[in-house]
Amino acid sequence: MTLYRAAPPATLRIVPLDALTLVYHRASGITHVVDAPVPEILEALGQGPLSVEALLAALAERFELADPDPLALAVRLDELAAAGLVERLCAM
Repeated sequence: MTLYRAAPPATLRIVPLDALTLVYHRASGITHVVDAPVPEILEALGQGPLSVEALLAALAERFELADPDPLALAVRLDELAAAGLVERLCAM
């Protein structure tokens, strides 16, 4: 099973800006301009590693998700991992 966690807090600077959020990734020097649900995903994963299913359940509990899609969330997590904002962990 794959678990995901947010990059260490010391490597991210997250600044809300109206409807968007700026995420500065210190390790790469890149500022990402993101929209929901990225800030919410980073916040949830900042509490500790979660599987796609557990993250989706946490987001569904907090927000009214019309059609929760685990595959779409997994794709988004892989994008965030490629950007260095999320780390992918292999759990045994």
